[in-house]
Amino acid sequence: MTPFILNFDQINIKDVSQVGGKNASLGEMFQRLESSGIKVPDGFAVSATAYRKFIADNALEQSIRDVLNNLNRMDYSNLQDIGKQIRLLIANGELSPDLQTSIISAYAALMDRIGIDCSLAVRSSATAEDLPEASFAGQQESYLNIKGNKALLKACRDCYVSLFTDRAIKYREDMGFDHMEVALSIGVQQMVRSDKACAGVGFTIDPDSGYDQVVVLSSSWGLGENVVKGRVQPDEFIVFKPTLNQPFNSVISKRLGSKKEMLIYSVEGSGRSTTNMETPVDRQRQFTLSKEEIEQLAKWAVIIEEHYQRPMDIEWAKDGLDQQLYIVQARPETIYSQKKGAFFTHYQLKEKGKVLTTGSGLGNKIAAGKARILRSPNEAHLLQKGEILVTESTDPDWDPILKKAAAVVTDKGGRTSHAAIVARELGAVAVVGAGDATRMINDGQQVTVSSAEGKTGVVYDGLLQWDEKAIQLDEIPETRTETMLILGDPDRAFQYAMLPNDGIGLMRVEFVISNAIRTHPMALVHFEQLRDEEARKEIETLTYGYDSKPAYFIDKFAQAVATIAAAFYPKDVIVRMSDFKSNEYANLLGGRQFEPSEENPMLGFRGASRYYHERYREGFRLECEAMKVVRDEMGLTNVKLMIPFCRTVEEGQKVVKLMKDYGLIQGENGLEIYTMIEIPSNVVLADQFAEVFDGFSIGSNDLTQLTLGLDRDNALISDLFDENNQAVKDLIISVIQTAKKHHIKIGLCGQAPSDFPEFAQFLVEQGIDSISFNADALWQGIENIHKAESRIAHLK
Repeated sequence: MTPFILNFDQINIKDVSQVGGKNASLGEMFQRLESSGIKVPDGFAVSATAYRKFIADNALEQSIRDVLNNLNRMDYSNLQDIGKQIRLLIANGELSPDLQTSIISAYAALMDRIGIDCSLAVRSSATAEDLPEASFAGQQESYLNIKGNKALLKACRDCYVSLFTDRAIKYREDMGFDHMEVALSIGVQQMVRSDKACAGVGFTIDPDSGYDQVVVLSSSWGLGENVVKGRVQPDEFIVFKPTLNQPFNSVISKRLGSKKEMLIYSVEGSGRSTTNMETPVDRQRQFTLSKEEIEQLAKWAVIIEEHYQRPMDIEWAKDGLDQQLYIVQARPETIYSQKKGAFFTHYQLKEKGKVLTTGSGLGNKIAAGKARILRSPNEAHLLQKGEILVTESTDPDWDPILKKAAAVVTDKGGRTSHAAIVARELGAVAVVGAGDATRMINDGQQVTVSSAEGKTGVVYDGLLQWDEKAIQLDEIPETRTETMLILGDPDRAFQYAMLPNDGIGLMRVEFVISNAIRTHPMALVHFEQLRDEEARKEIETLTYGYDSKPAYFIDKFAQAVATIAAAFYPKDVIVRMSDFKSNEYANLLGGRQFEPSEENPMLGFRGASRYYHERYREGFRLECEAMKVVRDEMGLTNVKLMIPFCRTVEEGQKVVKLMKDYGLIQGENGLEIYTMIEIPSNVVLADQFAEVFDGFSIGSNDLTQLTLGLDRDNALISDLFDENNQAVKDLIISVIQTAKKHHIKIGLCGQAPSDFPEFAQFLVEQGIDSISFNADALWQGIENIHKAESRIAHLK
């Protein structure tokens, strides 16, 4: 018979049936991964044998079965009452004297090993002897800051009680498990004093897309329960695995969370072990981890993943006393690691409505229905199947309810919170951390919830229309012509990287500048001269914590590009330097002071002409410095740079020289600089442009309108806009031939090859190297290219 107590150095992953997955994993890491530098707090497990003895000693099995016989298995309407009766039976049970002695002795031995009198974390670890692979994660309770024999014994009995929480009963019913075949082990572990520092979770894949080349970490001040249960919006860090053990900065993204609450130890004698307090404002505005700590946790996460040979979900904590990091849990990631087949559904709204609230979007889907605001799980009967659940936050007590909801919207929580994880498991749409959802949405209001617009989830008023396109990815044909993507939003990068592609043919940085940075570069460079007081206040808020205003632009710009470059690494990512028109730049914070008023901005101060002009030269320097960070400091040399709207060869030479002055040297560290082919002069002088640049990308929209002398936005003559016009096609033929002659790459970015099969055939016939599409047009574009290549092969 297995003993009542097993120390962590006595158990490993093979002991799941006796100590549960949580404890087995802790013992495995404690024994096997210490040599890799991973710190796991010492502890012991109270085995499943002890639980079965407790049930037998108190003659509880038949009593529990009798109560369960009254469970309404049609709609589980009496689940709360049944659960309450069983929990009361267990709470009235007594731990036998020999079990109490074993637990207290193990506690004393643990204190002797540690050398200090510390508090404990007491966690439930359910298991089933005949079902060692079953997952019971999140179904039972944990108890923190437990100190003293009496408190420990009470916490152990409370863990036994938690085996019959409503959510745990419902989970076993759904899985078809016999309730009395499931036992409970208890993990008793030295408490990490993260109440004086920070704690959080980590995934060894991106939890939203399944992209496996990153580690995603979430972190908040205080004990980690606030992050796990979604009570706070945590900081989020993304680390790129391929550069993690190289001399590069592998932290490609950092997002500051609001972290409005922090869970700390309660004052002794208060009757509670922990309490939530409001986080001081200065700490809300600080990142919880340093770059070195982020990379340390990411390295440990990768070691754990490699040890278990599967994606992992990890909980970690930082001790505020010794300033050390610890791993306190590790379990298999259960969503993307279990998905089979290459299937992708693309969702896109056909219309936009009034925005009610926004938060972190999960699920990459859209749902619509009646909003139902619930304040607690006790109001579960109010939610009808297919309605939109709106609440402050969720914890595992909500699990039976969430299965009825078409979408979940919460005020609190981040991408790794309980609501987020359950929504992914159920395949539901979720918007978490909205902040004001319960205030901005009315109970019974018809709403549309979209998480198909990147990481920002949006709740719209009304029932909107949308398109769904299901694609079997392994049925998409391969093509000789490279098919690349057009992308501007870094939040979609990991999702789109899973599509069939040959890289990014055009990264539009304007999206990043207008949405993430929001500020005119020159307003940052010359902030002290900025006259707009409202803009000054907003810029001060945005740039809080940065050493300088320009550093804010460089950091945000670099992170956005790095995220896309990492997602598609090592494929080419062609980044077009900024191509706002003057009226668009003017709309940025502080922008009007630095922009001219132009009659026709489309043909005015834009593209290459801005970069070397005194009115923008310092702004262009910030763009270049950010690209230098991405390529040289982050090691993402798959980034190529592209100059838009370059009117003359001399202008191109000026820009290339200026980039060299700013540290971006053509040819150094593999740097290639392309130019857009969008002006007839680019084609007429293509031989000379090919001497300046390393590649061409045809911008079919601008080239068409400038060749035909029309404004494509003018409805009176829009019918004349036609990429198939022979004049346009002759220019394209000419520039492709010139590129081939000079042995440089040439591609095209635009909608026409997906809209018009004959245009795709024309490009393929001319031997173009690549064609870039927006994601929603990728499948049709590939099909058109494949048909064109097949026709050409057949004719040969």
